[in-house]
Amino acid sequence: MKVMKICKKCSNEKDNDEFYKGHAICKLCYIEKVKEHRKNNYEHYIEYDKKRANLPKRVEARKAYTKTENGKIAGLKAKKKWHENNLIKRSANIIVGNAVRDGKIIKPKECSVCGKEGRIHGHHDDYAYPLLVRWLCSQCHCDWHKNNNP
Repeated sequence: MKVMKICKKCSNEKDNDEFYKGHAICKLCYIEKVKEHRKNNYEHYIEYDKKRANLPKRVEARKAYTKTENGKIAGLKAKKKWHENNLIKRSANIIVGNAVRDGKIIKPKECSVCGKEGRIHGHHDDYAYPLLVRWLCSQCHCDWHKNNNP
């Protein structure tokens, strides 16, 4: 025998399975309520999501996921989408890569800001001039984007 319940929000009679345990509104109304609350408190949730994403267990889980077959497929799909949505940036990256390969630009081994050696990124202040590149380590590159407009 199915137990029926009336939703306090939409006033529809629904099966008990369509309610979260202990709630007086149905799952569909509850989901709408959560979406509305999140929309009304957008700034709070942006900050909350950033903090949550940087929790060590979540960072580790993302790293582990990227090594799985599904993670590799998702990564390639995201990369392809980025290329499609950022044609000018991608073109500048290719131009710089070709110039480095052909010896027209010499890529330094250290960051132009902090002097750290390792993997160095070519940063464009203006994509209209693809060969004008600022060479930054990943940390300085992230810092630059945090403190400046894209």
